[in-house]
Amino acid sequence: MQKNGSEIIMEVLLEQGVDTIFGYPGGAVLNIYDALYSYGDRIRHILTAHEQGASHAADGYARATGRTGVVLATSGPGATNLVTGLATAFMDSIPVVAITGNVSTDLLGKDSFQEVFITGITMPITKHNFVVRDVTKLADTLRFAFEIANSGRPGPVLVDIPKDVSAALCDYEPKVPLKKEKTAHVDEEQLKAIADLLNHSKRPVMLYGGGVVASNASASVMQLIKKAKIPSCHTIMGTGVLPYGDPYNLGIIGMHGSVSSSKAVQQADVLLAVGARFSDRVATNAGKFAKDAEIIHIDIDPAEINKNVPIHYSLIGDVKEVFEKLLPMIDERQDESWLEEIRSFRSENEYRPDENCKELKPHRIIRDIYNIFGKDIVMATDVGQHQMWAAQYSRAEEPRNFLTSGGLGTMGYGYGAAIGAACGRPGTKVVHITGDGSFHMNLNELCTSVSNNLPITTVLFNNKALGMVYQWQKSFYNGRFSYTKSNRKTDFVLLAEAFGARGVRCENHEELRAALKEAADYDGPTVIECILSCEERVLPMIPAGLTADEIILE
Repeated sequence: MQKNGSEIIMEVLLEQGVDTIFGYPGGAVLNIYDALYSYGDRIRHILTAHEQGASHAADGYARATGRTGVVLATSGPGATNLVTGLATAFMDSIPVVAITGNVSTDLLGKDSFQEVFITGITMPITKHNFVVRDVTKLADTLRFAFEIANSGRPGPVLVDIPKDVSAALCDYEPKVPLKKEKTAHVDEEQLKAIADLLNHSKRPVMLYGGGVVASNASASVMQLIKKAKIPSCHTIMGTGVLPYGDPYNLGIIGMHGSVSSSKAVQQADVLLAVGARFSDRVATNAGKFAKDAEIIHIDIDPAEINKNVPIHYSLIGDVKEVFEKLLPMIDERQDESWLEEIRSFRSENEYRPDENCKELKPHRIIRDIYNIFGKDIVMATDVGQHQMWAAQYSRAEEPRNFLTSGGLGTMGYGYGAAIGAACGRPGTKVVHITGDGSFHMNLNELCTSVSNNLPITTVLFNNKALGMVYQWQKSFYNGRFSYTKSNRKTDFVLLAEAFGARGVRCENHEELRAALKEAADYDGPTVIECILSCEERVLPMIPAGLTADEIILE
């Protein structure tokens, strides 16, 4: 059957199981939007306020659902506005397909109106990208884009389509999506060596990250943890793999990780790292990280092995597949002396914030949210102090319920991600955690949640400062607060109401709990402003370049 390029795009999206896309129209994608008009009963389009918000929404949709997020933008500034969102997805290995329009093929390279070399711009921040100059190649190129985004280590892929290609006619033949193939053969000898090392270890620790979530391996990882009685810590990308409160869950590791996770790793004789990449925020001093341990690294990406930390044993492969083979080789551990030792220094040394206070405190705000909304919420954060507090005190009991920009650290990420989560998981309450600095960056997306009646509750930590940078300036720059006290006069309650959302201001926990209860019963978006002191600090803290031995607790 003959279809034009834009209709072919719609058909391939349907082939791939896409039900929602995020985007913003413009001249170079008018043909595609015209096709969307006809396919609107099968593909939902969410019009955002800005293309960056659309890219973050596609990312949040992917993280919250496990499916590929799709974003559509016009040429020139529309395409360049996707860059931060694509870089965010790339750093955190999130499957996103970005479709951009461009000027017609005869105008390419002539500095035409709204022309930009978007594939050149995005080359370092995508797994792959394409320019489709022939409509007969369009369908297979899009199919390949989805395959690349989801194969191996996931990530974003961009497909650039000139306007004449989106209008050209050609024969279209439907195809069933390729099934995900198994990864490379797992080395049985290496697998046995790793199992023997774990079985004979006295002080094993597991460190897991976002790779466990990406491979849907949470159940297998939890099984091994219980069987081998391995205390475990995680990166912020691994939040929710092990439920909050689980006796084997030591919390997050790294610069603002728990004391017990840092001490356990430093005292371990074997460290099993799974789907994590030893970033500088985890291994704050790579040369001294887990210095007494034999380190095992299991990851799907061979480029991560020995990149940041020297490894003793490694296995390349999908975490779920590797663990299915590894589990039968692991002995049921009886000895609990290592667990008892961890419990003792956990009770003696763990950082505990002040509970005896009337004013709003970060840890209690997060606790109030979970107590009132329940543990099944999706929590999406921006970046800064509030992000770290949310990660430290998260009560997530399932993966894909805590969305944050881990690698790129993108301020302004949270609201778009919350929109994506709300669209991908209808009926689920979404809580957006932000600060006054981050919220100012993409607060325009409030109009998107209002227009689509999305149940997103924003809890805004307002300390009238760029809190994390302020904390660093206080600790390491002799209190020279250079442009971190914003002195902005924004009234967030009136702002929310101007957008058509509900707005509430809280100065104590009694007011906050009342506001949260109202928000939980409300079907649309709410903004709850929490007034905090700018002197609140994220603790514990291991300064960059130092180790757990130099951890700051007060």
